[in-house]
Order: sequence, then C-alpha cells, then structure tokens
Amino acid sequence: MRNRPRPASEVFAALGDETRLRIVSSLSAEGPLSITRLAEGSPVTRQGITKHLRVMERAGLARCTRRGRESLWQLEERRIEEARRHLDAISRQWESALERLRAFVEE
Repeated sequence: MRNRPRPASEVFAALGDETRLRIVSSLSAEGPLSITRLAEGSPVTRQGITKHLRVMERAGLARCTRRGRESLWQLEERRIEEARRHLDAISRQWESALERLRAFVEE
C-alpha cells in the first residue's frame, strides 16, 4: 500500500480534520512521537489518536516505525511537500485571476 500513487485529494481530505491538523503540527514541531505523547493534553484518547494516525497513514502523510518496544509516528515529508506544491499552484492561479480582474476593473 505504501508504494501505490495516491491522489492529492487524499492528503487534503486527511488534513480536513482539526485533530489531524494538530497531529501534523505536533509532528512537525517535535519530530517522531509516540501515540501517548500525541495524546498528552488532548481531549482525544490514545485510541482516537490511533484512528486519526491510520487515516493519515492511508493518505501517505504519516508512517510508524518501531524503536525498541515503542512505536513512533512521523510525517512523510514528501507528501507534505506535494501538498504545499499543490497549494502554491492554486495560490498562483488565484493571484493571476485577481490580477486579471484588477486590470479589467481599471480599464
């Protein structure tokens, strides 16, 4: 499953949840973390965090590695970078459309 190409829509669908965005933020700031660490200070249980991580894993956003007895989750930076490129392209399209609108209005 890890090697099959995934559409960008899967990434954005996975990121469309407040808890998963918080997980992305935590993993971005702190690096690989255990489910216990991700659940600290959260109203979401460890089981809930696990479900969110599995959604992220299916979208190619996160992966789990073992370090001794501990499972650590980390972001798949390639997928985050792909999402950023998609957002940059959309941003350029909007800027271009707004520039055309501005030029039209000023004529």
